[in-house]
Amino acid sequence: MRAAGEGRTGIAGVYFALVVISLLTIFPLFWMVSSAFKTGTDVYSLSPIPERPTLDNFRYVFTQVPFLRYMFNSLFVSVSVTVIALFFHSMAAYALARLRFPGRELIFTLIFSTLLVSLPVILVPLFVLVRAMGMLNSYAGLIIPVIFHAFGIFLLRQFYLGVPKELEEAAYLDGASQFRTFLQVSLPLALPSIAVAGIIAFLTAYSEFTIGWLFLDRSDKITLAMAIYSIVQTGSAQPYSQLGSLAIIVSIPAIAIFVLFQNTLLERMLFGSINE
Repeated sequence: MRAAGEGRTGIAGVYFALVVISLLTIFPLFWMVSSAFKTGTDVYSLSPIPERPTLDNFRYVFTQVPFLRYMFNSLFVSVSVTVIALFFHSMAAYALARLRFPGRELIFTLIFSTLLVSLPVILVPLFVLVRAMGMLNSYAGLIIPVIFHAFGIFLLRQFYLGVPKELEEAAYLDGASQFRTFLQVSLPLALPSIAVAGIIAFLTAYSEFTIGWLFLDRSDKITLAMAIYSIVQTGSAQPYSQLGSLAIIVSIPAIAIFVLFQNTLLERMLFGSINE
């Protein structure tokens, strides 16, 4: 009986901790949504509920801010990064998992070690390189520097290592080449992992701010993440309620991606736990 009571106490403590963590996570989001419907004076009130709800902040975003242009820039850059990254990452991961060549493990170690290098460390040489290639103030300058992501290669490589070699050997016996085996056998099996890698690549590019802030000085190319910063700097949206409405709209694509692909994420996590 004592052990059972201690067990219930432990479970209750875990649930209590989860509730507290959930509230701490949700509260900033709730405050952002609440502020978006407040007036310029009410936004400084400590009340979490808008006293005089208004849609003027959203009208400001769509009439006073070139929102559609910013949204196009963000989606164009994010989708381009995702497609190009998945194209190269899937092949690189397969080569590092299945092909035998000198220095394979060293190459993978060097790629994986780039996760330990933070972006500020390479900003200066990256800027020099982008400027030398003539990609300042262009979409290429926003897309190319963020295509490579070691975690995406690592994730797909781990999946390919778990694919039974018998499937590929059967394709070889049927006369398939290495590349055809990759396209018709390994790649379709890796779709859940590719979806996860794609989501990570999209969200990383969608929220990227530093690259654009450093490589752009033209307003027609800035993304939504940079637009929020620009609005704050210029003082064109002093009431934080207007920034709250813009932040809500900016968050919609990320939330939509999670809702649409949550089953794929759960499937990939379940597959990984089974393999382990």
